[in-house]
Amino acid sequence: MPEKYTFEETKVLKIGLYTAAVILMIFTLFYTQRSGIRHHQDGKSYEVEARFGRTDGLLVGDKVRMAGLDIGKVSGARLDEHFKAILTLDIKDGVLIPDDSSASIVSSGLMGSKYIEIEPGGSPDYLMPGSEFSYTQDAMVLEELIDRIISIGKANRQK
Repeated sequence: MPEKYTFEETKVLKIGLYTAAVILMIFTLFYTQRSGIRHHQDGKSYEVEARFGRTDGLLVGDKVRMAGLDIGKVSGARLDEHFKAILTLDIKDGVLIPDDSSASIVSSGLMGSKYIEIEPGGSPDYLMPGSEFSYTQDAMVLEELIDRIISIGKANRQK
């Protein structure tokens, strides 16, 4: 009888180890994707900066998109002396961004992940590596949007 118990114990231990290994692999895959460890396919890129008042929900490693296509990722974040967030954007080489373009923090759905959308301007000059966007739009916080809608509804009701 003790041999059967040892066999069952070994079986449970193996299943537990396999489960832990699978969970660890999933966590590692998720972490590397979110932290931006994956590099661009050609490995070449340049950095530009964008300054925002709020970046709610945007993380280092999130995508930078233009015209619906991925053109880079957020590679760094820090605060300036006026408590504004300065994001470093890693842009694929060969993607030229007019220097009068704007950068906005948008969501991929009502509750989706955030990313930076670049709206290209019409200037013939382009952002150089290390330069900064002149125009940015902060992240919209869902709670603030709902509060605005409710206050507009109340104001219309009182008229």
